[in-house]
Amino acid sequence: MRVLCIGDVVGKLGCEFLRAKLPAFKKIKGVDFTVCNGENSNDGNGITPYSADHIFTSGVDVITLGNHTFRRKEFYSYLDEHEHIIRPQNYPPSTTPGRGYCIFDMGRLSVAVVNLMGNVFMDVSLDCPFRTMDRVLEDIKDCKIKIVDFHAEATGEKRAMGYYLDGKVSAIFGTHTHVQTADNEILPNGTGYISDVGMTGPVNSVIGVKPELVISQLRNKLPERFDYASGDCKLNCVIFDINEKTGKTTDTEIFDLR
Repeated sequence: MRVLCIGDVVGKLGCEFLRAKLPAFKKIKGVDFTVCNGENSNDGNGITPYSADHIFTSGVDVITLGNHTFRRKEFYSYLDEHEHIIRPQNYPPSTTPGRGYCIFDMGRLSVAVVNLMGNVFMDVSLDCPFRTMDRVLEDIKDCKIKIVDFHAEATGEKRAMGYYLDGKVSAIFGTHTHVQTADNEILPNGTGYISDVGMTGPVNSVIGVKPELVISQLRNKLPERFDYASGDCKLNCVIFDINEKTGKTTDTEIFDLR
């Protein structure tokens, strides 16, 4: 089984580029299942029902999210109503809309997708992602194929999660930093891994934002209203080849589509 994981879609341009590239790429590569992080898919960051629908109709099976999930209150009910869009599981369950994992029925098998958020260098501290994952593994134990989006800042926290879940899930891909890393690999016990899959959005940008705005904020230490950049786009993604009988990754490859 070929599982495609796509980096954070940034704004309207990212959404449009995703639609332009994804259908043909899936066909050429024989992709069976697609997961995409969409938490920045609306211009001005966050996600809306419109941008979520756009991602789904472009050919994505499951949308994962992150720390910008709840920027827009009009999106809260959408999270409750759509089972194949998930926010980090380690948000407080009693007060947070939506769910942190889903089980996607493909007929011949079911695929579990889990969304977690890290705590190191993040703007909000959530429940421990390691202990959260322990609980989720009990709920999805009947699914042979398990995919995890770990939305986190620190590479060390991501690598630690990779080794913690090695042999327990099929693949784990990192999101949030918007910069594709070169460490896609198969860990010793058969789990596919990459620290960050990258982003889908403007090439000439600072993680999607106009460079001059980020430079101004860092140089002058004053707040700036961030606007997304324009121009040519890229789509960063990774494919994990997974054995359907064992649930383990047998091969992995990263892509930077322009």
